[in-house]
Amino acid sequence: MKKTYFLALLLFVTAIAPTTIYAQCDDVTVESLTNPGPYDVATLTEADGIRNGPDYFGATIYYPTDASPPYASIAIVPGFNSFPESVEQWGPFYASHGIVTIIIGTNSIFDFPEARAEGLIDALETLRQENTRDSSPLEGALDETKFAVSGWSMGGGGAQRAAVLDTAIKGVVALCPWLPNPTLNHAAPVLILSGENDPTAPPAQHANVHYNNTPDATNKLLFEIENGNHSVANTPNGGNGVTGRLALSWLKLYVEANDCYCPILNDNLLVDPPAASMVLSSFECELLGLEENTFDVSVFPNPTDGIINLNTLNDVNYKVYSTVGQLVLEGTLIGNTKQIDLSAFAQGIYHVRINDEMIRVIKN
Repeated sequence: MKKTYFLALLLFVTAIAPTTIYAQCDDVTVESLTNPGPYDVATLTEADGIRNGPDYFGATIYYPTDASPPYASIAIVPGFNSFPESVEQWGPFYASHGIVTIIIGTNSIFDFPEARAEGLIDALETLRQENTRDSSPLEGALDETKFAVSGWSMGGGGAQRAAVLDTAIKGVVALCPWLPNPTLNHAAPVLILSGENDPTAPPAQHANVHYNNTPDATNKLLFEIENGNHSVANTPNGGNGVTGRLALSWLKLYVEANDCYCPILNDNLLVDPPAASMVLSSFECELLGLEENTFDVSVFPNPTDGIINLNTLNDVNYKVYSTVGQLVLEGTLIGNTKQIDLSAFAQGIYHVRINDEMIRVIKN
């Protein structure tokens, strides 16, 4: 597990610019990850003049009409024997949150992952050309340094392979990916959404292998949805909306480089997640979204080598979670001396819930 935060950064951020930092993240909450988002959405097709790429068959671009460019973008491809309609709900969802989305078909519905990877890369070229097309509403509106890819099933395997083939890709969202024995040596931050009961791409043979075969130096997150089947991540509503909230936060954090989404992932979506049957993660992000500590309870020392003391006279209940949401310790503290012993745990970040408040603790 990567050490996700650095004490120096925490002290620097807290000391020099707390008011500005907190203010810029005020609008970024779990509640803001809605479906649809705040922006109106329009579409473009080949009938409107967009390019017909040779490595895919047909495309629809979804874009926000009232957001502020330049926009990040994502290309999405469906799975084996499937059409764009199988993943089309992702288009208006992302676009309504300010991310331009192109959803493509394949030259053959039986294309294997490598062909789907080529199709995704070709779709990104279509976006580049749309960025310079005189009559396009997206002319000059796309940030070509902020492109991501996604896909379902074999398309998810293709998205992973596209990041290997095109090192300019800044993020991957793999939806129940199918690709056996993959070679995935890429640096693009990858979110893998899988279904616990997927009979077509069983996680033990596909999603989990994808996670393990992605380099440890790459930011990565695997979220397995409890009781989910092969199509559980085909829409942003999967897992009672967890698929959309996770995917949007991942793209905002790593493709748009909006650090306000770091605590959304670490402090909210991945803390004791009710929709998950398994979570694996190895990613780092900064603390710019950290809220001011207004707790009645404080802990010290922080960082700690093991024991943390609670500065409170009241009796308290506590729970300690890992950064992937696993409950690792819980109890009740009474009396004058209140301590929690983290000595047995590995170095890293832990989230200590004291009554109804959450405090981040660094274990050395």
